[in-house]
Amino acid sequence: MQSIPVDTARLGAILCVVPPEPRVNPETGQIRVDRDGNTVYVVGLVIRQAEGRKADTVEVAVPGQPRGLDAGMRVEVRDLMAVQWQMGDRSGTSFRAAAITPAPGSGPSVSAPAAPAAGRSKAGPGGEG
Repeated sequence: MQSIPVDTARLGAILCVVPPEPRVNPETGQIRVDRDGNTVYVVGLVIRQAEGRKADTVEVAVPGQPRGLDAGMRVEVRDLMAVQWQMGDRSGTSFRAAAITPAPGSGPSVSAPAAPAAGRSKAGPGGEG
């Protein structure tokens, strides 16, 4: 297994698209823990490249439960590593980080539809309200 540090300063926007959930071993159903006994959580992120229109979706494992993350929120990722792995004839790249936190001043980037203003009614098909 080779670990490659990822320079997040060279990336564009990083958004949370799937809030943290514990990583579960699909074979045993047990929640995974790291070497220090911390529960491992997985966060779905979209990473937009700094230049161009390309974006990638990745799952990032992190020790302990990240707090305050919601879908659509900009995040900061500390010590992101790409880990190349191989098991038999299968291989791939997984990602892990030391921490994932809300970016300063961040909030969900997708807002709910605005409610009608007080005192106004919606007009029906005939213009009656």
